[in-house]
Amino acid sequence: MNDPIGDMLTRIRNSQMRGKSTVMTPASKMRVRVLDVLASEGYIRGYEMKQDANGHAAIEISLKYYEGTPVIREMKRVSKPGRRVYLGVDDIPQVRQGLGVSIVSTSKGVMSDAAARAANVGGEVLCTVF
Repeated sequence: MNDPIGDMLTRIRNSQMRGKSTVMTPASKMRVRVLDVLASEGYIRGYEMKQDANGHAAIEISLKYYEGTPVIREMKRVSKPGRRVYLGVDDIPQVRQGLGVSIVSTSKGVMSDAAARAANVGGEVLCTVF
């Protein structure tokens, strides 16, 4: 798999289109950090570390719905393996005029765009969520 973050975002997107309550994805530290940001911003209910059928570490993500519609309306991968996107603190974009969130991988960890501005650090923009 070339893009584990993109794979996780696609699994979440597909599961929400089908109305699933949970989705499983392989575990990694970067995925857990992205899920921490999504949970703290209120886009998912939470996640649990589990094992899949082969005994490998996996993450079970609990998706969030409001009145039957998914809370996450749009998820886009910004920085891809073929084209990395690094931005300074002044250039980090606001998603939908501040209603959405950009997830940024900085030298101080993975955080939301607002937290990156508050910490005055830039980094790689992983994805945008609205």
